[in-house]
Amino acid sequence: MAGAHSHRQQQQLQPSSRLFLLLTFLPLTLASLAFILQWRGGVTDPITRWSPNHHHFPGMSLSPPSSSSNTHCSNNLLSQSHSPSFPYFRDWSFDYSSHLTPKICVTTSTSAGLEQTLPWIFYHKVIGVSSFLLFVEAKAASPNVSRVLESIPGVKVVYRTRELEEQQAKSRIWNETWLASFFYKPCNYELFVKQSLNMEMAIVMARDSGMDWIIHLDTDELIYPAGTQEYSLRQLLSDVPGNVDMVIFPNYESSVERDDIKEPFSEVSMFKKNYDHLPKDVYFGNYKEATRGNPNYFLTYGNGKSAARIQDHLRPNGAHRWHNYMKTPNEIKLDEAAVLHYTYTKFSDLTSRRDRCGCKPTKDDVKRCFMLDFDRSAFIIASTATEEEMLQWYRERIVWTDKALNMKLLRKGILTRIYAPMVIIQSLRESGAFSSVIAKASETTLSKEKFLESVESSNATRNARSETISSRKIDAGGFSQATARRTLEVIDDSFPSAIPPLSPPSHEDADLITS
Repeated sequence: MAGAHSHRQQQQLQPSSRLFLLLTFLPLTLASLAFILQWRGGVTDPITRWSPNHHHFPGMSLSPPSSSSNTHCSNNLLSQSHSPSFPYFRDWSFDYSSHLTPKICVTTSTSAGLEQTLPWIFYHKVIGVSSFLLFVEAKAASPNVSRVLESIPGVKVVYRTRELEEQQAKSRIWNETWLASFFYKPCNYELFVKQSLNMEMAIVMARDSGMDWIIHLDTDELIYPAGTQEYSLRQLLSDVPGNVDMVIFPNYESSVERDDIKEPFSEVSMFKKNYDHLPKDVYFGNYKEATRGNPNYFLTYGNGKSAARIQDHLRPNGAHRWHNYMKTPNEIKLDEAAVLHYTYTKFSDLTSRRDRCGCKPTKDDVKRCFMLDFDRSAFIIASTATEEEMLQWYRERIVWTDKALNMKLLRKGILTRIYAPMVIIQSLRESGAFSSVIAKASETTLSKEKFLESVESSNATRNARSETISSRKIDAGGFSQATARRTLEVIDDSFPSAIPPLSPPSHEDADLITS
């Protein structure tokens, strides 16, 4: 009987013993499996995947694996050379290969120096841009700057030479009416025409190099590819349906919190959302507080930028949009992705605009130079006020020093915090990506031909422009040769005027929009 009792106890203990063994060995087995997979590169922890110290940055998952012979060298960020490699992805450099699709080209017209241009280029390389067409002049065309730009894989530098302006003087744009209202005006209008002419040329160059998409950006703008599983512009555009010709990125505007910003891309994290990304009641209900006494909700433009699928008959439609000679483009507007516009982020931006334009600081004359009201006000202040008065105006109109208001608008969704560009660019700088590309370029001597070309671009631009424009001077009858030619030709006036930089909806537009 005692033996039977002992047998029953053993039967009762066996299930509990098995459960105990299972609970003991299962975690050990799973931990071992996870270790093996992670060691082999098969598991990515979702937390460390976004860590600045992790080598697999979002958006780079389609990059090709490197050979084992390079593995050891990759642990050194610069791999014992001056060629930059990005720390978020082991063994991967910025020399793009043909496997990246779709191929995206970004074009710009710039006079900025390396302190602004290098972060702008490399940030967009990180999110998947394949090619850059830089139409440079002034500081950007100087030998020391252009030498560095030309050394970066995927970057094509186009100088504003006499030959370029003569070629553009014969372009189709000059013989059409859709851009004509912007001709023969200084400053921002002249820049707008120049951007359009450069974009027209960039379409041909991008198509010849096999690009699928083209985007026009200024060097104070960064694409923010929100809404993608990976932080990737390439993934975003690859998901666009094939029948879509143009993708519109609403712009967010920087909202600086200090008056001593030196590196906007690395120091600014607060942005004001676009009207298109806000409920109408939130936008108009907080319009006055968000505007802070300025002429409009945004300091500058509010109609975003766009990407165009490269195809037959594509043309620019001003700096913000694209068009097609044979059809009305099928366009979509993105619900989450945006262009981050870093405008007036530095106090020196006030004086830089003043120094670029020769207009008189009067309300009437500034209308000839600037399209937007805030730019006009800023130019007048920079031209007439003392340094201390300018700084006070800058703090009142541009710097967001009221923390209570900032918190209120952040809670309402008017303002938002965006850290990804800041983290990427700071990490690029710390990795030596910028310093190494400068060091590499300094080791190579600029060829005599390129040197002369870059010097000519910076010294002869004014003469070339005056000669080009002189062929279109107003004659005694009050018409330019170009205008007379357009009048004699049969012009298709179905094309609307080019889309200029536009302000967001104003408070007066509330009833019209909601009705």
